[in-house]
Amino acid sequence: MAVPRANTSKARTRRRQSINMKLTAPTLIECSTCGNRVLPHRVCPKCGFYRGKQVIIPESKV
Repeated sequence: MAVPRANTSKARTRRRQSINMKLTAPTLIECSTCGNRVLPHRVCPKCGFYRGKQVIIPESKV
């Protein structure tokens, strides 16, 4: 069975882990109806439209 020659240092381990822990900003698109920034493939909470069709009635209009 393979055995490492020496222990991996804390700096080397943390450097490797930090590459995968980066946070990314969510991708936002503009709503085609009202121009509000929303996540893709989601109903716009401001106007209630999805792909040009009224899907929900927002609470602000009720």
